[in-house]
Amino acid sequence: MEAGLRAVTGRIEAAAAACGRDPRDITLVAVTKTRPASDARLLHGLGVGHMGENHDREAAAKAADLADLADLAEPPQWHFVGSLQRNKAASVARYAALVHSVDRPALVTALSRGAQNAGRTVSCLLQVSLDGDPRRGGVPAEGLGALAEAVADAPGLRLAGVMAVAPLTEPADAAFARLAGLAGRLRADHPAATAVSAGMSGDLEAAVAAGATHLRVGSALLGARAYPARPGPPDPYVSRDTHGTLLGGAA
Repeated sequence: MEAGLRAVTGRIEAAAAACGRDPRDITLVAVTKTRPASDARLLHGLGVGHMGENHDREAAAKAADLADLADLAEPPQWHFVGSLQRNKAASVARYAALVHSVDRPALVTALSRGAQNAGRTVSCLLQVSLDGDPRRGGVPAEGLGALAEAVADAPGLRLAGVMAVAPLTEPADAAFARLAGLAGRLRADHPAATAVSAGMSGDLEAAVAAGATHLRVGSALLGARAYPARPGPPDPYVSRDTHGTLLGGAA
């Protein structure tokens, strides 16, 4: 785990240097899905303060397991990075510091209600569809402004920026450049919405070059995951590893 963290940190620093950015402006979100809570605890001990999860049941359990760290000066911050069902929004609002996948008004309403009931403010990223694939989630570019207004007006929520998953059908740098343009348009109307969540294990360099502030990295930190075979369509959050091999899930 320490070797994986050193390697990922080195890649981020090199990518930042290549485009004249300060690596301290880039947040590494360790995607710990399918891994035990002990891995998240170890990562936190190594200085990783942000943990990402795709499924509420797993995320809520890990947040509870690491609740003893809540009084530290820098406690773990939980990020919900997967597709979010409306009926899970109230649960997610109880522990998530940042939800990366807000893509429809009904989810805004549910998260707002959950945040108010929990007495919390939950930061939200608008997930933008870069390929129009409904399985991968995301609001179309033309709907971004209206969704942003909905979040900005919702009690208990804070509009933080945008998120996207790079399509597998085009180079990541081109996709992230389009996301950067959309992020700039959002900031013109909402100056505080500065976060851009983009880049995973296989394309983090392209994301850094395009201005990403948050990188969602799992397999490069913790090794390739083993997923059970299951029928139906492929995982909509499939990504590439550092060698270009397709991996299941946000990595």
